[in-house]
Amino acid sequence: MKKIVLKSIGAVAAGLIAVIILSNGTDILLESSGIFPPVEEQLKHGFTTTWMLLLFMVIGGYITAWLSPNRPMRHALILGLIGMVLGILGAIAAWGVAPPWFLIMITVLGLPAVWLGGKLKTMKKHNPLTTR
Repeated sequence: MKKIVLKSIGAVAAGLIAVIILSNGTDILLESSGIFPPVEEQLKHGFTTTWMLLLFMVIGGYITAWLSPNRPMRHALILGLIGMVLGILGAIAAWGVAPPWFLIMITVLGLPAVWLGGKLKTMKKHNPLTTR
């Protein structure tokens, strides 16, 4: 394989791993410290981590764009598509266990979230004082 292909795969994998580690790690940390209720309780009354998961998806898109050897937005979108497929598979597996709104939200909002992360990385800095 070409070196650039390996870098591309690594960039997307790094973004995916970051989302998984950040979301699961934060869940475990906040649940074990008592800040969040246990998963069983969240399943009954609703999840409290939705906003964090979306934030972690944005971070994953940013990391993927940052590490990509070229075309950072394309890499972020590939991450989003992979996330969408994983979200669909997760929704199928967890249907009836987790709230449907949560499963659908993760599947639908994952792609825009990683796109936003990629966009944040690729935006040019604009200084109104120096631009005329």
